[in-house]
Amino acid sequence: MTVADPFAADPSVVPTIGSKEQVALLPTLLGLREGTVLIPEVAYPTYEVGAVLSGLAVRRTDTPPDDAAGVVLVWLNSPGNPHGRVLSDEQLRGWVTWGRAHGVPVVADECYATLGWDVQPRSLLHPAVAGDDHTGLLAVHSLSKQSTAAGYRAGLLSGDPALVRRVWEVRRHLGLLVPGPVQAAMAAALADDAHVDAQRERYRSRRERLSAAVRASGARIDHSEAGLYLWVTRDEDCWATIDWLAGLGVVAAPGSFYGPAGARHVRMALTATDERIDAAAERLTA
Repeated sequence: MTVADPFAADPSVVPTIGSKEQVALLPTLLGLREGTVLIPEVAYPTYEVGAVLSGLAVRRTDTPPDDAAGVVLVWLNSPGNPHGRVLSDEQLRGWVTWGRAHGVPVVADECYATLGWDVQPRSLLHPAVAGDDHTGLLAVHSLSKQSTAAGYRAGLLSGDPALVRRVWEVRRHLGLLVPGPVQAAMAAALADDAHVDAQRERYRSRRERLSAAVRASGARIDHSEAGLYLWVTRDEDCWATIDWLAGLGVVAAPGSFYGPAGARHVRMALTATDERIDAAAERLTA
């Protein structure tokens, strides 16, 4: 019996059960057992969790370090969660050059890539960044944000074919295979840009209303040029801001959840309904 090669069509892409499990398990799937994982200064907690699960150390940095000793993996997140910061082409190329020079895989979490507001995010795999090949590079993507399909657990890992195949070889033995109906739904969603554009406009409208209210309240918004969040500060401890918002009946996430550098910010989401966004805006400006 001949077994079809799952990478015959495209050796650089594998579907994943959402992106969160891929973020949490990637160090394990790549067989990393010793060393340090670099993550952003302010970051989604699962990057650190994934490193810890593999017994690896974590170092927070937003720039390529001079000392690469012991570094085995780099996580980038652009647009970033929680702060919506977008890395420039120059910054992305700097990481590509650094990773290749030191033989360290560089992985970009690009789940918010379709949600650029003030700037247009660029993929790590774009030719303007990566050049003619994807050696040493991976990108994680998800349909949960662009297609509001979180419950489908529909994600993708793409990039360096050698790294993608290494991940797939372990995934299939762990039963981490995306069901056929979900893959069919993913194919349909990825072939339709209209629903992505419509959802982006909903978020754009909510962002305009909520950001105007935040600024009218006297708070400041930093970064937030892309993604689903406003990175808000009143130049005080984030828990003081959480208390202030709670007094208005508005819920946000304390920035300290995302690392020490976030201790004076809170994350406000654009994922609530239009009615709830309007209610929050009204309370902030009352």
